Amino acid sequence: MARIIESSSPLSDVLSPEQRSFFAEHGIIHFPGFISREAVAQIWKAVEEVQERWISEGREKINGVPIKFGNDVDGRRIVQRFAFANQHHPVLAEFLRDPRFEVLLDLVGPGARLGINEKDGLVVNHYVNTDASKFTQMGWHTDSVRDLFLGKRILPMLNVGIHLDDQDPLNGGLRLLAGTHEQNIWNMLFKKKYFMNNEPDAHEVAFQIKAGDLTVHDGRCWHRVERSRLVGEASRRRVMYIPIIAGKYAPKSDSSPTPFYHRFQHLVK
Repeated sequence: MARIIESSSPLSDVLSPEQRSFFAEHGIIHFPGFISREAVAQIWKAVEEVQERWISEGREKINGVPIKFGNDVDGRRIVQRFAFANQHHPVLAEFLRDPRFEVLLDLVGPGARLGINEKDGLVVNHYVNTDASKFTQMGWHTDSVRDLFLGKRILPMLNVGIHLDDQDPLNGGLRLLAGTHEQNIWNMLFKKKYFMNNEPDAHEVAFQIKAGDLTVHDGRCWHRVERSRLVGEASRRRVMYIPIIAGKYAPKSDSSPTPFYHRFQHLVK
């Protein structure tokens, strides 16, 4: 069983020295109670409205990023990975204006911003463990390697997760190798087989998540999503991610090409 990383104090209008120090050492941090369960329900209602519209329109890509479809516990077709969801519902766009997101920019420094129109925007991942699901787990990877695929140098990048379900780590979920944000480029490229390897690591850590919690991990950290040991409704895990990035502004649009690394999406099942 992965070691549980203790949560910090809730995120306020300034990062405490203890929060800064913890993140600098581990490359990850867990803020409890970022939003209420009522806010979670409102957000998910908006996500379902986006899902219904995309399915009815027959959408396959958003700004060049493929939509990942699957089936729910009742066999109904659902979206299991959304990209740029914030561009498709005012509730989601407004949520990202929460001033506490601005506080997190200090973890990167000058020039940092929320990637609301860059990378994949606000991503929503919907994991459910059924025979018909197309999204139950995700193998070991780092987020920063995408820059190399695009022929760019690796720039500071954080992934901010807003969790919409309680997640007992005994039943799968996010696993990370704390401190690997300081690894060299060789280990970033070759420490694990990207997406192919989903085996537990003796040094991995996990979070004890409650719906409404927020986590942050450095894009250079190795991480994976373990498949739930449960099946059906009890296995459901929904989480939204928005990147914090720096460097030249690079927005995406309907005319954007599909990034090369999405050719490997079929490996994520």
